[in-house]
Amino acid sequence: MNVQTIERPRAAAPSTASGERAYFACRGLDAYYGDSYIVQQVSFALEKGQILALLGRNGAGKTSTLRAIARASSPHLARGEVWLDGVALHGKPNYVAAQAGIQLVQEDRRIIPGLTVEQNLQLATITGKKGWSFERIYQLFPRLAERRKQEGVTMSGGEQQMLAIARALARDVKLLLLDEPYEGLAPVVRQDIAKALMEVRAAGITSIIVEQNAVAALKLSDRAVILDTGEVVFDGSAEEVLGNDDLMHRYLAI
Repeated sequence: MNVQTIERPRAAAPSTASGERAYFACRGLDAYYGDSYIVQQVSFALEKGQILALLGRNGAGKTSTLRAIARASSPHLARGEVWLDGVALHGKPNYVAAQAGIQLVQEDRRIIPGLTVEQNLQLATITGKKGWSFERIYQLFPRLAERRKQEGVTMSGGEQQMLAIARALARDVKLLLLDEPYEGLAPVVRQDIAKALMEVRAAGITSIIVEQNAVAALKLSDRAVILDTGEVVFDGSAEEVLGNDDLMHRYLAI
């Protein structure tokens, strides 16, 4: 199926429930893989500095939503709006979204073979606007400071995850998208990542986390959106999900 991009520009960015202009918003987001309608009219908004847990069972459309927000090449975004800090990014290529401040940390981390930790960070600053200094990044992730001259792909999975996040922070990031940041990590490493993400939040960076460990993601987050077969079935506070056994069982298999 050839899906044509359909843009429906509006005069202003969406607003939050309080009536103020949303710092980030997606509205009516649709995405396809071939003939499969993966993301169906997904809409939500965030204030600056908030963390959102984007949850759902396997195949619910979580990763596809992140990729659609980041304007990644796959899945194909057919319709919908993406706004960041008042700037409309729908209809723009992924490099424009990245320049505007959207950074996607993908599940496979994509550490570049043959490059040290510091060279991976240096490459990030070459290919995008500069963000955090290396000194600040090493304060956030002391393990990376210890391994700055080590080839990135030879580190442990947890250290590679730290490097993937660090690489995003080395650029001028306004919206950090994290796809399964805890996958395969030991509990102590997950705690280190969680602590780092709280410091990222304190710095005013807005984040969206896709994570199968729903409870861990909710404990980090201000808000939650739950997807089921590509559609939003819940949009509210993270605390409300944690306190709702029916939601946890029905849509998160907990």
